[in-house]
Amino acid sequence: MNAGFLDKLLERITRIRPEEVQSCLLRLADEKGFLETIFNAIHEGVVVADLQGQINYSNRAACQLFATEHDAAIGQPITKFIRGLQWDQLAHAEKVVTREIEVFYPLHRFLNFYAVPLSLDPPSSPSSSSAPTELVGYAVILRDITESRRSTEETIQSEKFTALTLLAAGVAHEIGNPLNSLHIHLQLMERKVRRLPSPARDDLQKTLTVALEEITRLDATVQQFLGAVRPSHPQKKLENINSLLTESIAFLQPEISNRDILVEQILRKDLPLIEVDRDQLKQAFYNVIKNAFQAMKSGGILSVHTNADPQFLTITFTDTGGGILQDDMGNVFEPYFTTKSSGSGLGLLIVRRIVREHGGEIELASDLGKGLTLTIRLPLENQMARMLEAGSP
Repeated sequence: MNAGFLDKLLERITRIRPEEVQSCLLRLADEKGFLETIFNAIHEGVVVADLQGQINYSNRAACQLFATEHDAAIGQPITKFIRGLQWDQLAHAEKVVTREIEVFYPLHRFLNFYAVPLSLDPPSSPSSSSAPTELVGYAVILRDITESRRSTEETIQSEKFTALTLLAAGVAHEIGNPLNSLHIHLQLMERKVRRLPSPARDDLQKTLTVALEEITRLDATVQQFLGAVRPSHPQKKLENINSLLTESIAFLQPEISNRDILVEQILRKDLPLIEVDRDQLKQAFYNVIKNAFQAMKSGGILSVHTNADPQFLTITFTDTGGGILQDDMGNVFEPYFTTKSSGSGLGLLIVRRIVREHGGEIELASDLGKGLTLTIRLPLENQMARMLEAGSP
């Protein structure tokens, strides 16, 4: 039913029989229902707003993206759902406008939206042939680009790791070999120093000790860098994650005592065994625990939890440090990024590499000023062990 037909219908409304009006209204209702069915079948969100930005229509996909009901959205300002949108500027543009937005609720998603001006042609009459169209509102189309954006980010990360791997090979050759040579020559000097008289020997021994310690520190930095970026092949065996955590914490006990930190271990007793590389996973635990220690003041508390569901075994570390700024959350796994006054910025990069090589994932949650929670999820699928029901043989 086109606009011209409706114009003629309105002109003759007083001369039309009631049953004809009823028939036309039924046709309009049918067409409205048919169009709504079509719009609700579209995966993209469709929102129609007037010039003031009040929502006149919202299809099912748009309501799902913004976790609202259709009736609750009608009459609401569109800026209530799209934060930061300058509707006044948009309304004066009178052209197609496109933006990308980030939505945090109900799911963390990235959306692309574009707003298209909606205009009505003037009523058909001989005198209105040259009249301009009337702008009545905007249609806002919302498209979920989360997967494509993540794919792009993964490609960028892959390119970064490729560049770092090439750099690592150069570092190992250009720095590692000279360091080994220096270490050997200093050891030879140390042997000769031991034969000198006591006063001269003591002074030179202190200098040699400092030099050897610095070379050892540089070598450790190089090895840490190499460990963060070069590919590795986990040697997986069935392991008890609780045991690996207990061993890791025991290894760091001197630092725990020096910092007066309380470590709470809430470890689920019936965890299934899981295939992991014990040395790599313990290295990941060391890095997470040491990061937590460095983020806390003396007397802090680190809680370590383990749990499992049908898909994942989870290890959660919660500290009482200062947390991380929201703006920094996206950078914590970047090479050399650190919020500490000292540190290589490679610790969490190594953790993520190890967890990913085990098919797992990492999740961070920060409560600024109160602490940070880091959760490692390791998949249980295709494992050679399973949890038994209580009382099973």
